[in-house]
Amino acid sequence: MKKIYLIMMIGSMLLTVACKKDTKSNDGSSDADANTEVKETIIDNPTTSEDAKVLVQLEPKSNSNVSGNVVFKQENGIVTMTAVMSGLKEGMHAIHLHEKSDCSSADGTSTGGHWNPTAQPHGKWGDAAGYHKGDIGNFTADANGNGIITHVTKEWCIGCGDPQKDIMGKAVIIHEGIDDFKTQPTGDAGGRVSCGAVIQ
Repeated sequence: MKKIYLIMMIGSMLLTVACKKDTKSNDGSSDADANTEVKETIIDNPTTSEDAKVLVQLEPKSNSNVSGNVVFKQENGIVTMTAVMSGLKEGMHAIHLHEKSDCSSADGTSTGGHWNPTAQPHGKWGDAAGYHKGDIGNFTADANGNGIITHVTKEWCIGCGDPQKDIMGKAVIIHEGIDDFKTQPTGDAGGRVSCGAVIQ
């Protein structure tokens, strides 16, 4: 009698364990699914570096003929900016990121000052004495008025949500003159001859 009772108890326990396993696999709460949920949370984190691309159209300002486009491409946490411009005067010109994506004014001043989220002095990119996150630098326009510049950095991101890195909502400004990397806070780069809003 005791043996029969013991067999019935063991059978009941095995049946209960089997049911629990079925329930676990059917309700989507297995260990594998838990790991997947963690990975998805990491991917959705706004500080991660996901691949992205933004095309910016440059429009003439200050009665100039300067136009072109700028492509920002993010791969593996590195942003590459390539700007292609035409209608420039031959020689050197400055290019900066400004704090607002508002190109509505005729002279481009609606974009505000240089983008400077870390409150640094104006300077040449990478200078130990400090520089704005928008201080890209100078480029040369040829005799036909065409210019190209490429800038590669880990200090920017596209849509990551980090206010010290995110270039979304900023503006690309092409200046009439050269950035001297000294005059505060503009580099004495002259008028704003072209503007493009960094938006999606």
